[in-house]
Amino acid sequence: MEPAEIQITLGQMPIGSRLVVRSRADWRHASISKRVDEKIVITVCSPGGRTYRLRRETDSGVILNGHIAVLVAEPADDWQSNFSSYDPRW
Repeated sequence: MEPAEIQITLGQMPIGSRLVVRSRADWRHASISKRVDEKIVITVCSPGGRTYRLRRETDSGVILNGHIAVLVAEPADDWQSNFSSYDPRW
């Protein structure tokens, strides 16, 4: 799979935007919750039903895969092949 080009930055996305973020083990759903001191706060959903927050620079790259925004991550694996499995009760 070829690496995609960065199409927009995190700072260009409005608050409330949904995206896919890489955690240590897998890819997860997230949304942009606010801007603080030139950083973007992202709320990430964990498979157990809880959430946690990350702070990223406003110039962090975002790749658009169709209509899905994917935050660029160092382990350059395909987000679709390593997406987190959520609690089956949901």
